[in-house]
Amino acid sequence: MSRFDPAVFVLEDGTRYSGNAYGARGRSLGEAVFTTGMTGYQETITDPSYAGQIVLMTAPHIGNTGVNDEDDESTRIWVSGFVVRDPSRVVSNYRATGSLDDRLVEQGIVGISGIDTRAVTRRLRDAGVMRSGIFSGPDAALSEADQLAIVRSGAEMSGRNLSAEVSVTEKRYLDAVGERIGSVAVLDLGVKESTLRYLAARGLDVIVVPQSTTSEELLALKPSAVFYSNGPGDPAASDQHVELLQTVLRAGLPFFGICFGNQLLGRALGLGTYKLPFGHRGINQPVVDKATGRVEITSHNHGFAVDAPLDGPFESPAGFGRVEVSHVNLNDDVVEGLNALDIPAFSVQYHPEAAAGPHDANYLFDRFRDLVVVANAFKGNN
Repeated sequence: MSRFDPAVFVLEDGTRYSGNAYGARGRSLGEAVFTTGMTGYQETITDPSYAGQIVLMTAPHIGNTGVNDEDDESTRIWVSGFVVRDPSRVVSNYRATGSLDDRLVEQGIVGISGIDTRAVTRRLRDAGVMRSGIFSGPDAALSEADQLAIVRSGAEMSGRNLSAEVSVTEKRYLDAVGERIGSVAVLDLGVKESTLRYLAARGLDVIVVPQSTTSEELLALKPSAVFYSNGPGDPAASDQHVELLQTVLRAGLPFFGICFGNQLLGRALGLGTYKLPFGHRGINQPVVDKATGRVEITSHNHGFAVDAPLDGPFESPAGFGRVEVSHVNLNDDVVEGLNALDIPAFSVQYHPEAAAGPHDANYLFDRFRDLVVVANAFKGNN
């Protein structure tokens, strides 16, 4: 294979970008999205939340630090395809165990390089994310009409439930680090490894459970708390997870949700969700904590958001008492966090584990730990 083999990136509106094949050769279909992080491409492509999506890196030079065996956020690459402008020809990092290009080839991920990623980003910002396809190898020779028809035959992200594709199928355990304060059942909707490590570091035995877990199975574990992870897909297509969470909230168990978990808490509280035009993806999103006025630079990966009033507490439409929006995105006023005032539950839309990214929001894991400690003390006094 030559790094100058032809490839084409096709959007469902008919826009085409010609470039060079990168990674595996063949055909890849998925929702085209862009991420603005200048670092962390290995964490990005192994984040299960990107399942079903072709990811474009807005940073122009990608691959210079190669890949290693420590920074993966899951057991495999999840992006459907990968779009970069200028892939590095040389790996320059002492931790590297291989090149990004080789890793893409090994796992069959079709990519494209050498295109104007700024132009694609502007197109997606103007028109919104859309279905797309990368064609290389024999598929690059297909007619433009055939390629566009293939792209338009792909699945829409709206209404799509992808949790079963990314979740574990058997329970998994991680021991608490340091002083043990209890256990947390983590519903795996596409959880990242760094999240599990941060939970264990707060003194929690971590029990990762499949997304198909029932309320009876979850409560039989007798967890001290419950956590809903990030993950791909449309929250409106996850009714079973919403019903499970409502059972958890009625049981009075402390709850913390991240990203997809924030959207599902919103639904469990009786709120709606909606699809953003082009989403938030990257490690430089400014979010304000409404309680303190503190602005945090945060890591994001979401294309859906919760629809909730931004000003003051409001009553949960589902009967769980008062709720408030705790965090707001300063770029577009999107809800970035929910805090239940009458039950022990909160969530954020962004990634406090920040792999990769800033660690401004890492304190949220401490907040969850405090919630569990208080709940344990309350049970001990009753």
